[in-house]
Amino acid sequence: MDIRRIDWQQTIAIRHQVLWPNKPPAFSQLEQDALGVHFGAFINNQLVCVASIFIDGSSARLRKYATLVEFQGQGIGTAVLNAIFDYLQRQPQLDYFWCDAREEAIGFYQGFGMQVEGERFYKSEQAYVKMSRVLLSHT
Repeated sequence: MDIRRIDWQQTIAIRHQVLWPNKPPAFSQLEQDALGVHFGAFINNQLVCVASIFIDGSSARLRKYATLVEFQGQGIGTAVLNAIFDYLQRQPQLDYFWCDAREEAIGFYQGFGMQVEGERFYKSEQAYVKMSRVLLSHT
């Protein structure tokens, strides 16, 4: 597996297919995509997992994190998130990481030390919770 930075345009097909297959592809694009840091996992040169990070001051937000269904459960998403945490630890201004997690993924994120903040909310009938964690000291 090869995990590397990718262009935001490369993320759209997987975001659409995995996260919002019943919506138009444009629904999976974010206005701020050009400002994000995007990661992709490749197996045999096939992009199979994408994740996008958006930095605002001292916080980093994970958005549009998706692994193709046929590659789920193989540790690929975990490897991508670990690569993202490695990247974030090298950014001295960052001390907070968060995401809006689909309810069914709470346990996955808890495995990375993330905790639920606040109450359940919905985006397009999908239940979410905010999850976060403090990033380790850079010293």
